[in-house]
Amino acid sequence: MESRSQQPLTEALFYILLAAREPIHGYGIIQEVAEMTGGRVNLGPGTLYGAINSMLEKGWIVLHSADPGSRKKKEYVITGLGREVFAAELRRLRELVLNGEKMEGGT
Repeated sequence: MESRSQQPLTEALFYILLAAREPIHGYGIIQEVAEMTGGRVNLGPGTLYGAINSMLEKGWIVLHSADPGSRKKKEYVITGLGREVFAAELRRLRELVLNGEKMEGGT
């Protein structure tokens, strides 16, 4: 996927995709994102499930739970397309940091 054809990810989408590298349920995503960011990013349920629904529609994540009738919490996992989107965003962010560091070093 060409990064120029993709809109930048929101911070919430970036961290949800990162958390979904292994099957994980919604509350687990909230916990993992808070842990990864030292509590700086706290996903509310509305933000989380709105993002999850959007990413399911785009094919970036899939429902991992095998038994739809199960009482077990739904788990989500990133897809190949989601990994491509994540990788493109990571390249974009690295470019931002690299250029910012050049500017900082040149002053």
